[in-house]
Amino acid sequence: MSFSLIFNRLLQLIPTAVIVSAIVFLTTAYLPGDPTLAILGESASAEQIQALRSQLGLDDPLVTRYLNWVLDYMNGNFGRSYRTGEPISSMLLERLPVTIELTLGAILLAALFGMPLGIIAAKFRNTWVDSLASMIGLVSLAIPYFWFGVLLIILFSVQLRWLPPSGYVPFFSDPLENLRLMILPVACVGFSVAGVILRQTRGAMISSLSQDYVRTSRAKGCSEGRSVLLHALPNALNPVITVIGLQVGALLGGAVISETIFSLPGLGKMLVDGIINRDFPVIQASVLLVVFFVVAINLVVDIIYTLIDPRVVNN
Repeated sequence: MSFSLIFNRLLQLIPTAVIVSAIVFLTTAYLPGDPTLAILGESASAEQIQALRSQLGLDDPLVTRYLNWVLDYMNGNFGRSYRTGEPISSMLLERLPVTIELTLGAILLAALFGMPLGIIAAKFRNTWVDSLASMIGLVSLAIPYFWFGVLLIILFSVQLRWLPPSGYVPFFSDPLENLRLMILPVACVGFSVAGVILRQTRGAMISSLSQDYVRTSRAKGCSEGRSVLLHALPNALNPVITVIGLQVGALLGGAVISETIFSLPGLGKMLVDGIINRDFPVIQASVLLVVFFVVAINLVVDIIYTLIDPRVVNN
């Protein structure tokens, strides 16, 4: 592993953090609507609105508000919710495990579903097996999160009554009930991402199976399964890992919809509630945390690259 590569990637995070923080702050600052009205209600007087704006610092110049906000974040102070007065840090600690569980479950499901199908489709290229796998991939890409989530609820909760339609129980409180409640949300997000992994795995495996080292392994008497899994697959993993890393952003976006549909108290639901209530501190903290996870995953993917193929360090 090249520590210089990791160090260079970490240095690149500094301008990224500055640009992202400015975009997040400006976007929330120019959102339509007045957060004071969301707090006080439409019947509030002008004096009450002005007093609350001064208390929240909304009357300060935009540059001053941004600098104060950055300094607070650097000191670990994420502020308090306009709506409830609860510390943002406490809200994040409470809701983050839900989103992490949903995201990890979805990416695991997508990989376990998409990669084997992609390998099988490449192995039986241009046959009915390949056509069936490709059709499944296209269907998963075409179905929107919200529509697929509703279909899952109608089928497995309303019609078959196998699984609960909503709710959440922490894993360590009741593992079995937690898994029952998370099956549908994980399936909703994971199935949509599986199609991307399937298509990428298929393309990478087709290219890898046509290489000389695979033909040589067959000529030496290796079984077909050994040639595919031990020779072709490892050399096809790099682009697949890239896609999986890039899909984390899509998974977090899908988590926003999935958590809303299935009433999961996660980061996505917290963000949606913050937008509805014009709760700027909640919106800013939620979006920044999502960006942090996407950047961190990309860094992890770069590190995995160096472990799988050290030649990428020199590129």
